[in-house]
Amino acid sequence: MSTLSTKARIAYRRAVGMLPDRLSVPLRPSDRKFELADVPPPVAAPIGDTRLYTAPANFAAQGYQWARAAERLPGVGAVNMQYRASGDFGFPADYSVSERVFLNSGTWARRQRDAVADGFTHVIFEAERPIFGLAFERFPEREARWLQGRGLQVGLASLGTDLRLPSRHAQLDRWSPFRDGDHAWIADLETKALRNRGLFERLGVPSFVATPELLGDWPDAVWLPIVIDPSEWHSDREALTGGAPIVLHAPTNPAVKGTALIEPVVERLSADGIIDYQRIVKVPASEMPERYAQSDVVLDQFALGIYATTSIEAMAAGRLVVAHLHDQVRDHIREITGLDAPIVEATPDTIGEVLRDVAARPEHYREIAQRGPDYVEAVHNGALASRVLAPFLGKSAGS
Repeated sequence: MSTLSTKARIAYRRAVGMLPDRLSVPLRPSDRKFELADVPPPVAAPIGDTRLYTAPANFAAQGYQWARAAERLPGVGAVNMQYRASGDFGFPADYSVSERVFLNSGTWARRQRDAVADGFTHVIFEAERPIFGLAFERFPEREARWLQGRGLQVGLASLGTDLRLPSRHAQLDRWSPFRDGDHAWIADLETKALRNRGLFERLGVPSFVATPELLGDWPDAVWLPIVIDPSEWHSDREALTGGAPIVLHAPTNPAVKGTALIEPVVERLSADGIIDYQRIVKVPASEMPERYAQSDVVLDQFALGIYATTSIEAMAAGRLVVAHLHDQVRDHIREITGLDAPIVEATPDTIGEVLRDVAARPEHYREIAQRGPDYVEAVHNGALASRVLAPFLGKSAGS
């Protein structure tokens, strides 16, 4: 396709996007059409002298949970926004819009932009993604600077692959998925991370990272812990109380979880009756508490050196979590909280040995699993995240 025709297509899309939806929809190709009835009204601002808007990713409900954490502070109201794709996991959100409307409705974009500027005082961009659709042609930097020009405070929150540089990570860990993975995939992630790093540099606004490992990619950031509601994951059933341990693995992205590195060993142990291995894929979020409750051991990830939502939910359920964590992650958590993460260390080299030991010494590992709920209450129930957000929101961390 010639440069001229590409420019013409871009100009056409811009012109159509500037029209009211009732005029633009008939002019759009079929894959960009949407029903006018599916366009929601703009977001309503919450009550409070400080009003936070966090958008648009809501990965593992973190936008929603961070909003709840912010509301622990006096005088703070918060709303999270998410655009929902067809394969959405159904995480809770205060305000949601379909991905098709988000990408193609100029009317929604402009109304939402104005509602946020008029009704909120603070905005957090999750995963450095655009939050206003067509209003700024999906350029988050333009959105951020426009909001700043209207007096709003802006922050950035990284959740993982948006900021993690594959080239840096590959040097840290022999199990890094960025050493021998698909070259095109790695190059794409590197490009995106570098682009987002540039956004951090140019904006120079308060920044947060969801896992301590990401501090290596942006040292000026602050760790904003992942938040869950521990009560949703509580289980009365104790782990490792009899029979072959039920070992669960739920890789949302097997390539970065290191699934292929551990599964041959885990499957052999299961075939030998030492464990009962269960791998689950694309289970709705609403069904996961029961799946954890029925298990004894949860395998999280063995390639990135972090723990994230899967581990936290499993610990809240009192399950034994086995994963590969970098020393930097454990050390940072200990420095900030004074606590040791009750996660059993294993690598692809040692996973077989660790699981054999779990099966042989269930009482020892049951005690580790029993420390999980208290750890989650202390680190991931929203109280710590609230204290981390306080300076950005102009509140006292001790409030």
